Amino acid sequence: MITHCIFSTNPLPTSTCFHSKVIQFGYQILVAFCYLLPSVDKQWPPHFALNVKPMHPRLSNACRIRATFSDAKKSVEIPHQWYNITADLPVKPPPPLHPKTYEPVKPEDLSPLFPDELIKQEASSERFLDIPEEVLDVYSLWRPTPLIRAKRLEKLLDTPARIYYKYEGVSPAGSHKPNSAVPQAWYNKQAGVKNVVTETGAGQWGSALAFACSIFGLDCEVWQVRASYDTKPYRRLMMQTWGAKVHPSPSTITEAGRRMLRDDPSSPGSLGIAISEAVEVAANNADTKYCLGSVLNHVLLHQSVIGEECIKQMEAIGEIPDVIIGCTGGGSNFGGLSFPFLREKLNKKMNPVIRAVEPAACPSLTKGVYTYDYGDTAGLTPLMKMHTLGHEFVPDPIHAGGLRYHGMAPLISHVYELGLMEAIAIPQTECFHGAIQFARAEGLIPAPEPTHAIAATIREALQCRESGEAKVILTAMCGHGHFDLPAYEKYLQGNMFDLSFSDDKVKASLASIPQLTI
Repeated sequence: MITHCIFSTNPLPTSTCFHSKVIQFGYQILVAFCYLLPSVDKQWPPHFALNVKPMHPRLSNACRIRATFSDAKKSVEIPHQWYNITADLPVKPPPPLHPKTYEPVKPEDLSPLFPDELIKQEASSERFLDIPEEVLDVYSLWRPTPLIRAKRLEKLLDTPARIYYKYEGVSPAGSHKPNSAVPQAWYNKQAGVKNVVTETGAGQWGSALAFACSIFGLDCEVWQVRASYDTKPYRRLMMQTWGAKVHPSPSTITEAGRRMLRDDPSSPGSLGIAISEAVEVAANNADTKYCLGSVLNHVLLHQSVIGEECIKQMEAIGEIPDVIIGCTGGGSNFGGLSFPFLREKLNKKMNPVIRAVEPAACPSLTKGVYTYDYGDTAGLTPLMKMHTLGHEFVPDPIHAGGLRYHGMAPLISHVYELGLMEAIAIPQTECFHGAIQFARAEGLIPAPEPTHAIAATIREALQCRESGEAKVILTAMCGHGHFDLPAYEKYLQGNMFDLSFSDDKVKASLASIPQLTI
């Protein structure tokens, strides 16, 4: 018995000759006939357009960017503007403060670290900002990214919920991070900068910036958190392949690193420490600027391409999310997916629950305090009002290295304080259990960071199974885990454990935060 019908989905020539019309007519009959075969319908190619609701819609850049559904004939293209959530918030977020004067930061205070255009974006209140053509050209290497319905996971969980994930792992660096790395490198190049420095946790941001710098001809130097430097050598090799110089953090190269090593020679490092080292180098070298992969307003601005695409993709298939779930460390991928949807929620066009998920061992939103704190351990950066565990807090070395940050993006912290989103914390063993379920059902191996969103998505889907609600759940799959397999090995061998969260440790760290009366 025939169970599959294989044919090309490439567009036919647009010639108006008789033969082309006959071929087109016959092609449509073949499509219709195959669709009627009862044993074929569940195997239908997920990207093909029919006048029925697609069984497994997937949007990708086949012919790089074209994906059509039903009679709408809609194409999803790369957004030509970034979206700035600040323009639509009912209360504007508090400004960053100078680390010495405690006065609101002025543009000239940031000029040693960033080029002028990024400083303007950081303080912008415009709703939309145009994406430069040169940046769009590089984005076109992988954008738009796929929106995929997790039908096999739904079946495994026996849930009436419909689960969709926006997959950013198709970028050259394997994560969402190039969405900001590319424009940051381009703006630095336009400003005549020769060298950029940065920090990285799991290595996703470092590899993304190394890639972007190789495109635009900049030198790149990266301080990688020691715990990840040792356990994720292939991400380090990615950075080096693209021409970056990589140091373990804390290092002996900077005063900040040497001070940390004096206090703890075996320090596993943290993003806060790595930021201190990179900022120190940028501040002391006139030809060098600093790039940050999360937390700051302009980074979340660049990441908004994720949510802007996703809104169009969900419109094309006639879906509106009931729940949006993303992992949070510094907050860039969560903000990138959720902020465009939050705009629609504020405009009363939809009403999704927006839920951030963080590691139980580093729960800045759910356990931290909302106050002004430094973005780095040494206290070199401006003070930002955010949810923080204290800038001296060094998280245990969980496998989701990209989520080991003491604070949360000020914009996300502000949105959380306004009650426009939720936050939960999940331990890493539950996250990896969900990742294994996802990988065996959907085929993709997630990075440890989005396993938190997957675990929360599974929780929500199982609640739908109990209640019978057919909710639409949208989650952010911010990267693949191909270079994180040692973490999976530990889980599969039963050697992964949930790390503790010490209230006493946090109290000690919070005691070092400047006490401001603002």
